[in-house]
Amino acid sequence: MSSVTIGEPVADFSLPATGGETIRLSDFRGRHLVLYFYPKASTPGCTNEGLAFTELHAAFREAGAEILGASRDGVKAQENFRNKQGFTFPLLSDKDEQLCTQFGVLKEKTMYGRKSVGIERSTFLIDRDGVLRQEWRGVKVPGHAEAVLEAVQALANG
Repeated sequence: MSSVTIGEPVADFSLPATGGETIRLSDFRGRHLVLYFYPKASTPGCTNEGLAFTELHAAFREAGAEILGASRDGVKAQENFRNKQGFTFPLLSDKDEQLCTQFGVLKEKTMYGRKSVGIERSTFLIDRDGVLRQEWRGVKVPGHAEAVLEAVQALANG
């Protein structure tokens, strides 16, 4: 279950990230934030999603937004993923599932007849005051980064 609601402030969080950083939501006050969750580093869909956000990163910044990616992978796996793909934004390591639980992105999945709990590809747009403005759940990668950019631009233009 999610503890985030559209139109409500998002509780601050603090997680280890690539680049040896610890990142907090409060670090982004005054800028919009795109927080996207992906199932697993270095997999094809997650790579394509990260590359799409990287390709549009300059446009997101022009619209006053930063991007963060998050998964349950450890910092080392995130660092390798980011470096190999040339992502231009930090990746968060949520090994203890604190952030995944806060945003309600853990879902039961079935693959090859086996049930497991994994991250449902999801994206959240948080405004410069820390309020959740929009969410996308069950994301399909093609065209998604562009749709998020449009939402950021609409938010920036008031």
